Amino acid sequence: MADWARGERGRVEPVAAGPAVMDAAASKSPAGWVVSAGRPCLRAEPAQSSGAVEEILDRENKRIADSLASKVTRLKSLALDIDRDAEDQNRYLDGMDSDFMSVTGLLTGSVKRFSTMARSGRDNRKLLCGMALGLVVLFFILSYLLSRART
Repeated sequence: MADWARGERGRVEPVAAGPAVMDAAASKSPAGWVVSAGRPCLRAEPAQSSGAVEEILDRENKRIADSLASKVTRLKSLALDIDRDAEDQNRYLDGMDSDFMSVTGLLTGSVKRFSTMARSGRDNRKLLCGMALGLVVLFFILSYLLSRART
């Protein structure tokens, strides 16, 4: 029985037959390939012509090419999904940026008004301290009510 394998240039070449080709670690695929020590070999009958071997090799190549094509298709769809997700996230972040800019404008105006009121006079300072104390008390009351509502 002769052993056949593809050479470096794609030609079918005979390889040494014997236990080195079909050892305990060898496995056989459905198309007739024998994989031994990481090197695929084709076990062919001596009566088979080179045309039959070429046909078997062509069928195996087509099967592998089809498998590769399906993997490429899956990778392409995955890449398109990643691209779509990235675009959605960029739109979301752009929206958040504009929201933060508007909040920054509101807070800047509030701080300016608060500073002006604090610098204006003694009566306003008493009012300002009373308002600040009232806000602190309101904060603690709300936090107490929310903690009671959770339990």
